Amino acid sequence: MPTYEALPRFSSDLDRLTPEQRRKFRQTVTAFVEDLRTGGRFRAGLRVKRVQRAPGIYELTWSMGTGPAGRATWQYGAALRPNTPHVIWRRIGTHDILTGP
Repeated sequence: MPTYEALPRFSSDLDRLTPEQRRKFRQTVTAFVEDLRTGGRFRAGLRVKRVQRAPGIYELTWSMGTGPAGRATWQYGAALRPNTPHVIWRRIGTHDILTGP
């Protein structure tokens, strides 16, 4: 099972989401974690890609129903357990978070 941590800014962003938006994020993370466990090749539906002009930072995108898509930025951190990915969650919200990923 991959390990993770959340930066304080991520936690603040998460608190501002509606309960439905948080639920959709948790559903997306379930698939994200499954892909990490099986080798880190992400399914196309997760839309994982590097953030431009932000080395080592990635974004994960999902549908939040009506309105703009949900996004979370993250990076790999130093492994806390051998051969186990460690994810550092950086921001969560809409496209606006990409101004300070």
